[in-house]
Amino acid sequence: MYMHFDSRTSSGMYVPCLLHSLDFKKLLLWWFEVESGMADSKPAMRKPVFTKIDQLRPCTSGHTLTVKVVDSKLIAPRGRSDGPQGRQLRMAECLVGDETGMIIFTARDAQVNLMTAGATVTLRNAKIDMFKGSMRLAVDRWGRVEVTEPADFTVKEDNNLSLIEYELVNVVEG
Repeated sequence: MYMHFDSRTSSGMYVPCLLHSLDFKKLLLWWFEVESGMADSKPAMRKPVFTKIDQLRPCTSGHTLTVKVVDSKLIAPRGRSDGPQGRQLRMAECLVGDETGMIIFTARDAQVNLMTAGATVTLRNAKIDMFKGSMRLAVDRWGRVEVTEPADFTVKEDNNLSLIEYELVNVVEG
């Protein structure tokens, strides 16, 4: 069963013209939000939960960290200049850390300029990539790298998580 609506709300918006009867409740909720002005309001942002480097585990994502850059070195440019985009990918391997340990961070493109030795940065929505059996920290296009005010901690240099080698093991149940 289909219902036909062809009316305008008080704010001048049209409602869908053809609607399935199961979606009628959704229509009523939408109509209420438009009429009460709630449709334009955004949900409240939740506070980020900051993690420490010693809490990072392989193949996890969604981490927010504040770290100091210990060292940064450029990697030879990859990509083809004659390719469809016509640009090369700039990359740098940066050793970053906090008071619990260190890890290698792979910076890409604009992130390379932010990762200077001694800088304090906040990494939002960071993920752990595995490279040759070791963990690497990375921030893709869904994350953010921000330079912040200098932190007052000293980096614990004797706990480098990138030096730990992991091996993928298949477990057979039964």
